[in-house]
Amino acid sequence: MSTEGGIRAVIAALVANLGIAVAKFVAFAFTGSSSMLSEAIHSVADSGNQVLLLVGNKRAKKKADEKHNFGYGRRRYVYGFVVAIVLFLVGGLFSLYEGWHKWQNPEPLSDWWIAVVVLLIAIGLEGYSFRTAVKEANRSRGSRSMVRFVREARQPELPVILLEDSGALVGLLFALAGVGLAVLTGNGQFDAMGAMAVGTLLVVIAVFLAIEMTNMLVGESALPEEVTAIREALEGSDGVLRVIHLRTLHVGPDELLVAAKIAVAHGDTGAEIALDIDSAEAAVRAAVPTARYIFLEPDLDRSLRN
Repeated sequence: MSTEGGIRAVIAALVANLGIAVAKFVAFAFTGSSSMLSEAIHSVADSGNQVLLLVGNKRAKKKADEKHNFGYGRRRYVYGFVVAIVLFLVGGLFSLYEGWHKWQNPEPLSDWWIAVVVLLIAIGLEGYSFRTAVKEANRSRGSRSMVRFVREARQPELPVILLEDSGALVGLLFALAGVGLAVLTGNGQFDAMGAMAVGTLLVVIAVFLAIEMTNMLVGESALPEEVTAIREALEGSDGVLRVIHLRTLHVGPDELLVAAKIAVAHGDTGAEIALDIDSAEAAVRAAVPTARYIFLEPDLDRSLRN
């Protein structure tokens, strides 16, 4: 996945959400709609999340040092996890609280058409942001489905934006339905139901994001197709009889650690083995450019001894 593509999607989402948040707060001031207030808080939370992703990306670029030998790339995962917490606490729980409060104390909506207009405009802007994220994702996901792409991604930005934008679009439909039913029936509890539906959706997305970010923080291996490419590159190199063991680990979204034990011929000299290892490392980097740290241990293939 292209990090630049993820950043473009984040910036597009940030610009859209800032404008949407202002419009929603103005609409809430005129209508008193709890669905509109929930959506406004949702947009504020999303905007804050996008700022966090941009900050995390910038801080992750710090060069490796004595304390962090493999760099600071995993900071992007940390900020992605914080995004999930913010979405859960600020967006989800507040919307549930506001909806429950208005359910117990329903109020009629005033100037409801303002809320409808703002929601329709917001749907258009969120649709643009979502389209940008999908376009960037399509450049990287290959033949994988969008769901599989989100589950298997090693970079946090695009999956977060895809989930936020898709959740925002569905949430806007919930809010629109809540406002519409409240106007048609004169029952403000429908507006409250819209707010609680938005809150429930945000909590579900936040939990899913937290699980995915946790997996990234713990440390994930390379994608299956990358592992296959690494193995083929090693076994196709001169002097490497076969790969005995192979382990991979993402030390950052765009930085892969590769550790392998390779079988070499019994009669190879130390100088020959050193040249073969250099050749194998070059082959791996050509096959998988994100393989930044490569550690190869030569050994004899004891399975051939009888």
